[in-house]
Amino acid sequence: MSMSLAPAKQASPLGCCAPLSREPLTEEGAERAAALLKALGDPVRLRLMSLVASRDGGEACVCDLNDAFELSQPTISHHLKVLHEAGLLDREKRGVWVYYRARTEVLNELAALIGGAA
Repeated sequence: MSMSLAPAKQASPLGCCAPLSREPLTEEGAERAAALLKALGDPVRLRLMSLVASRDGGEACVCDLNDAFELSQPTISHHLKVLHEAGLLDREKRGVWVYYRARTEVLNELAALIGGAA
């Protein structure tokens, strides 16, 4: 039995923004992008995002992520929560474990915003 902890179809937290090199960001667009970048601005969260996104299927169980760090499980869970609340990860409870899935569309939008890809 699985229980979703997030909406199945979540709107992108970044929305639709033109690349920085094409036109200036709106105030709202800048606030959204800054929230994503702030969430990724911590080395632990950036590594967690990379660990989840690079796994087969783009998802990982929290039980698989704990061993990658010399941090307590509650600390890892806090960082995962920050990434989830920023809109970078979806999560789903399966039994006693929580599985996290990278929201690759958000990562792609952020890459396009910064990198200037059309």
